[in-house]
Amino acid sequence: MFRAAVKRLPVLTVSLLLVSLAFSFPAQSAPQNPVRVKELNFVFLHGFGGHSCSLQLLEDSIVDRAPAYIRAYQQDHPDTEVRFDTFNRCYPNDVDIDTWAKNIADTIERRFPGRENLVLIGHSMGGKTALYAVANDIGKLAGKTAMVVTINSPIKSLQNYYYVSGQPAANYWELNWLVTSRGAINSLINYDSSRDGQWVGRNKHWLAFISAESAPLSGQFPLGGVDVLPWDMDDTIVPISAQYADGADVVYYGEYAHSDFGESDVVAGFIADQILRYIFGETIQCSALARAGVIEHKADLFPGADRWDDLVGGLLAASGTLRHENRSWWWREWDDVLGEASSGRARSNYEPREADSPLTLTGVRQTGWASPDSPEDSRIRIQTRAAPLGTVQVDWRIYEQGLLPQGIQRDHYEVETVTGTPLADITRVSWETDNPRDLRLRIWSRADSPFRWFKAQWRVYFKENRQRNVVDELPARTLSGP
Repeated sequence: MFRAAVKRLPVLTVSLLLVSLAFSFPAQSAPQNPVRVKELNFVFLHGFGGHSCSLQLLEDSIVDRAPAYIRAYQQDHPDTEVRFDTFNRCYPNDVDIDTWAKNIADTIERRFPGRENLVLIGHSMGGKTALYAVANDIGKLAGKTAMVVTINSPIKSLQNYYYVSGQPAANYWELNWLVTSRGAINSLINYDSSRDGQWVGRNKHWLAFISAESAPLSGQFPLGGVDVLPWDMDDTIVPISAQYADGADVVYYGEYAHSDFGESDVVAGFIADQILRYIFGETIQCSALARAGVIEHKADLFPGADRWDDLVGGLLAASGTLRHENRSWWWREWDDVLGEASSGRARSNYEPREADSPLTLTGVRQTGWASPDSPEDSRIRIQTRAAPLGTVQVDWRIYEQGLLPQGIQRDHYEVETVTGTPLADITRVSWETDNPRDLRLRIWSRADSPFRWFKAQWRVYFKENRQRNVVDELPARTLSGP
């Protein structure tokens, strides 16, 4: 036992010596990687007749949701810290767009001096002004702004739209707001910010949120009991087609009035999530044009109202012209079958359009599907007749359903009357089926006799996945470790 202890003594002595030496030198801290800091500064801009409270619910929704998006981003980018701030205040809103933009730029410079990470979120005229300010580099905002968000903004000139009773747009706005405008009405109605939006879309990012009623005369959002834009689908005061232009990533958020997002937690939450998903590189669903066309109708001479029920949005399968001449001195009739027997695709509808004939009892007698019980048989039967020495001519078109590919769904539709007379209206519009891949629309319209008429455009859109990543484009500053 004694001999074994003696043998261990040198080892124990060396160990104690090493421990003593270790404590005799100062401790060295482990090296730390520098942290990159990115900042997001959300600036909220109310519209004409609005104030900071108009955007308070949306600001709160973004503040509540942003931390979750930031945590997820920082987990994927452990060397980056993301910080955010918000700014929401009132601006004089009876001034022209240039003055309004300068007021915004001045307050931003005082609140966020020298920053290059702004997200401008503007409702109505606030969004229109934001596009103008950035595209025209008011207060050097072009270099400071990463993204512009517009919500129900009158991007296009409202002077091009028909207001109730044909009154000028300016009269309507001044009458309803009872303001002495220092240029705001003129800028709102006459200035077209489409080019501003195109510049922002090319050089920065432009996310446009749009909404509207379901039909031009739906009665969903009457203002004082009157539909002030009877020819257009609108959100009460702005037509849906005026709320965006080329260059925007467009998100349709439903059948909502102009300021509903300021009162509905659901709508404000949806818009907030879409903005944050867009910023942090997650996929959002935007609107993309699928098909478009025109319908037009004219009432006849007889008293009363003529009514029409059009099915549009199908895919053109076949078309042609049917013409017969009666060279005899007797009445003649024809029975023609036109189109393709079996295309392998479901048929939708057909349109026979008869050329006007001055002869009585000359024209189309009857039309129908050649095989009524076979949905893939796209042939039509047209029965015609002509008076002695008369001619009958019919232009015909056959449409198929033309469903969207699997995995792609429709988004929204837009129907607007582009020209016509009073007492000629589109009264109702709806999707033909509940199938989200079916782009066909049913459009109901009317016109009072005699000879009142209208011409309308229709457009159908599908959902297109888009992915941006604004946060990756933001400038970063580096913080050293402690």
